[in-house]
Amino acid sequence: MMYEGSCHCGDTAFEVEGEFSEAVECNCSICRRRGTLLAFVPREKLVLKTPEENLSRYEFNRHVIKHYFCPTCGVAPFAEATTPDGKHMAAINVRCLPAIDLDGLKINRFNGKDI
Repeated sequence: MMYEGSCHCGDTAFEVEGEFSEAVECNCSICRRRGTLLAFVPREKLVLKTPEENLSRYEFNRHVIKHYFCPTCGVAPFAEATTPDGKHMAAINVRCLPAIDLDGLKINRFNGKDI
């Protein structure tokens, strides 16, 4: 299924294809502070409606995940990374997909704090 997503102000917009019945709640230093609920798709399933150069990006720790956020409202709708086996993935903040019923998601907790 195709979903439209965006930051709060709409300046960062995208479409993503996937079936979102589950999400990951991570307790690492950034996810905990942001309150993200993440679902993962192959990077080619994410289509940016906003040019990448209009987004802000944050990398920390080992600099392997590119966390994108809106420079206007600060909301972080997605991140990108390459898995150890070479797959390009996108981590979608399902809170930024208005059509998703968050109460209907199975939430899987991930201990990113201790990695």
